[in-house]
Amino acid sequence: MQRETDEFRDIVDGDWAGGHIAGRRPNAEELTRALQVMITRQCVYAHTSGVGRTYDLVRAYSGFFERYFGALGYRLAVSPRDQMVALSVPADEPRYDGVFERLRKDETLVLLALRLLWEEALRTHEIGEAGIVETSTDDLVDRLAAVTGAPPPEETRLTEILRGFARHGAVRLGERDRIRRASPLAVLPGIAVLVPDSYLSDLTLWAGAPPRAAAPGEADGEGARV
Repeated sequence: MQRETDEFRDIVDGDWAGGHIAGRRPNAEELTRALQVMITRQCVYAHTSGVGRTYDLVRAYSGFFERYFGALGYRLAVSPRDQMVALSVPADEPRYDGVFERLRKDETLVLLALRLLWEEALRTHEIGEAGIVETSTDDLVDRLAAVTGAPPPEETRLTEILRGFARHGAVRLGERDRIRRASPLAVLPGIAVLVPDSYLSDLTLWAGAPPRAAAPGEADGEGARV
């Protein structure tokens, strides 16, 4: 049974007409791995560890990846400035995959606060190289309190949420300072993919809305999708 598309095989065989990667061309296993990494990670950077040459392969063969993921309902974003390749999810479309699942309300609020921290740094020209905002979990907790007017998730839960978003390329969480009970936190440009401008205002309004009863079949406290 043939598993590869014609374009996949052309890349592996060196017959791809859309350009080539510098150095060794990918083998089938490496190209398959890059496809799987993009599905599971969503936002990948030149500095992302443990993903092989995924970033370089997606940049070199962006036409192939764009068409492949387009057939799955995703949009490929390539940002050389931020050294990032990412999959964005079109708004208001039903999802049937296991990756972009509905978030719980506390996860949605953390995501909103991260996007606002990144947006504020961008607006005040305090954003760092490659679109990275250096902050801390203390700052995030303060922003959460300002946005929601409610107590933030307790520390263990907040760390769990941030580690989940780190796997999607939204943040990078540093080692916890036991005295301050806080951790360095880098908000990565992938946060703008997870929470695009078109979604931010709706998400802000949703976060400030009073709680409602869950609809039949809907888990309690669920909010945005990633």
